[in-house]
Amino acid sequence: MLAIIGVAVFWYVLVPVGGAFWIRHTWRKFRGRFDGLRLVPLLDYARYQEKTISGKNFRFLGGMESLTDEDTLWVRNRELTIPVALHKAHAYMLPQPESGDFFAPFDPGQELPRRVHWGKISTINEGAKVFIGGRLELIDDRLTFVSTKEEPLLIIFYDGPDSSLTVRAIRAGRHTNEYWNRLTPYALALGISSQLLIALSYMQRPAFRLSAITAFAAAFGPLFPLVPPGVLFTVICGRLWWRARIYRAYRDLVRLPLKYIPPDKDEGSLPDNERYGYIRYAVLPPWVAEAKFPLTPPGVIPRKHEVWYVYGTLPEKNQEHPGGDELDTLLLKPDDPFATYGAIPGDPKILARRYTVHAYVLEILSCILMAAGIGLNCLFVAMILFFLL
Repeated sequence: MLAIIGVAVFWYVLVPVGGAFWIRHTWRKFRGRFDGLRLVPLLDYARYQEKTISGKNFRFLGGMESLTDEDTLWVRNRELTIPVALHKAHAYMLPQPESGDFFAPFDPGQELPRRVHWGKISTINEGAKVFIGGRLELIDDRLTFVSTKEEPLLIIFYDGPDSSLTVRAIRAGRHTNEYWNRLTPYALALGISSQLLIALSYMQRPAFRLSAITAFAAAFGPLFPLVPPGVLFTVICGRLWWRARIYRAYRDLVRLPLKYIPPDKDEGSLPDNERYGYIRYAVLPPWVAEAKFPLTPPGVIPRKHEVWYVYGTLPEKNQEHPGGDELDTLLLKPDDPFATYGAIPGDPKILARRYTVHAYVLEILSCILMAAGIGLNCLFVAMILFFLL
């Protein structure tokens, strides 16, 4: 009996959960790589003319022009045309929001950024918007984006405004259901096969009839979360897990501006040397509404005794808001489309910890409910077997 339970736990729980940790780690690397590339300069014509940029990391935004030799992508913007070596590069297709509105109220969406093999990039329409992040090297007297073992190129095909790319990549770059990953179908198939083999081996031995019936019932273990009465727990678990996913995305979004500002400082600088910082407001001033500042996360307001943190490019020391109030400094929209421009309902460091706690609590609660639902169904099956035997 213990062997049957052990086989079920191994194939139905341990292997898929191990795959869940692996898939979560993979998407965490994607978000971390993208977030780190926000700190490197945007490549423009002036920098392209410098002879010392070979071997350094840059970002580049443009449109797909052509694909040559099946492994070199040419990307063009108004100033430059840059070759991109696709070998070992990590390419993704960013899904379009379901609503079609790139600045719609927050929803992490059901679709993940789709990994695109470099051999299939030729199927993408010419002119598609492309983000390139990684190292530039001088190859055949021409600067080319290339991958290294430690730092593979990150290529993202997207649509919509450039200023929406950061939020969309960070909020969508996480798995919708970590339990269902590449290992799960194989683990379930092997688990079901193992239980059926155990059941068949015991079927001809009357002394082990109970074990045979238990193994046969365990073969249907993957269906236990989907049948009454435990299915109610599964539905609630799914909603809680989805909410936890939203809180994890909130955590990453409020952390975005912290990349540019040193700890215990009110301001820092963007990769292009713009002054970047924040101003605290108990109540958002009128000019924030006039500038149509995005709120991050949307629909959230500061708690009692907390204030708004408004982020943007700081003006020169002597430049103030046209209203003349020295305390009402005008924050400008950064030239860098990857920098956060908006209002955050509280200290980002405190909010990030709060959202992390919320996410973990919801995940633990959802796991408890899932276990309770499966346990209830197991008890229900045991009662049926008891009356049948």
